[in-house]
Amino acid sequence: MTRKVAIIAVAQTKYEPSKSSQRMEELVYEVVKQVLQETGLKFTEDGTGIDAAVTVSDDIWDARTISDAPIGDVVGAHHRSEEKVAQEGAQGVFYAAATILSGHHDIVLLAAHCKESQVLSRNLVTSCGFCPLFHRMLGFDYLSAAALQATRYMYKHDITREQCAKAVVKSYKNAKNNPYAQAYRDVTVEDVLNSPILASPISVFDSYPVSDGACAMILATEEKAKRLTNKPVWILGMGNCYDSHYLGDRELADCRSLELAAERAYRMASISNPLPDIDVAEISAHYSYQELLWTEGLGFCHKGEGGKLIDSGKTEFRGELPVNPSGGTLVGNPALVSGMIRVSEIVLQLRGEAGARQVEGARIGLAHGTSGPCGQFHSVLILGADGGK
Repeated sequence: MTRKVAIIAVAQTKYEPSKSSQRMEELVYEVVKQVLQETGLKFTEDGTGIDAAVTVSDDIWDARTISDAPIGDVVGAHHRSEEKVAQEGAQGVFYAAATILSGHHDIVLLAAHCKESQVLSRNLVTSCGFCPLFHRMLGFDYLSAAALQATRYMYKHDITREQCAKAVVKSYKNAKNNPYAQAYRDVTVEDVLNSPILASPISVFDSYPVSDGACAMILATEEKAKRLTNKPVWILGMGNCYDSHYLGDRELADCRSLELAAERAYRMASISNPLPDIDVAEISAHYSYQELLWTEGLGFCHKGEGGKLIDSGKTEFRGELPVNPSGGTLVGNPALVSGMIRVSEIVLQLRGEAGARQVEGARIGLAHGTSGPCGQFHSVLILGADGGK
């Protein structure tokens, strides 16, 4: 990249099963106010303040068409650009960075929100993501689709439920060090295996809980970033990729779209071998088996060896490559926001501001977001402190 982009401020709400006392606009304002106070930036038209806003939301989750319309007031989008990403948070970071790389803007405010608690059923919402004339008629939603993928993946690569459960145990253990986490307590492999089945082989603990929350950040050019903060975190590489929408057109035991997204991000960031080159990773695994499968797609291990990787302990908090030291999505991150939370967590790690969940000496981090059934779409971002190692 000839033009460098930095993330100069991040903020999160605490994630909770329900934030019924706050409207969506209030959730967004809570985090926008924090990043504005940290940077001292204002919404000005003289070239010294925030040029544009990018928001992440969804019409169905918000129960209103053009879901970003009322959010524009909160993110200061009066007489300036505001564009909505309806995919997921990491792609919002990707898009905001692209507007700076293209020369359109110098400083961009990004905000994402979701209140999963206000819908009657998360499964009803995600069923709307399927073809109304085929999959939806069969009762598909993201949970039932994930169960199909988990079954196929576990069968093809001899992955056990115990190995998937280890991802849950790790997430809950790490979450005890994260003040933003929704769920944090001691969970055992037996607890996971004995929890009620939602869609075989996925149990209650194998699935991420319903969650409300918001996240915000500010991105800037190199010149503006160095003026506004002494701890810029640089975007070294980005990649994204789509796969087929129809599940029957994919090999669900693999994740080719993630492999391609990661390859593009690694190439841009000059990462030749992700396991030794990356110090910490935050990945969006909405179901336990996905942590194993996504680590394969990211090249942390060979295809089919995600189970062996979790068994090895390398992805533990004190392991060779800590994965989700925040606890990740399995302990409660809202849909749409999760990928952006992963980026925010890596920013905190690289700034040395992650508190009790800080990975010692972290200089290069990976953040990942995904959306669509069975990981149809993936975004991968490589971030570095002071330009990296």
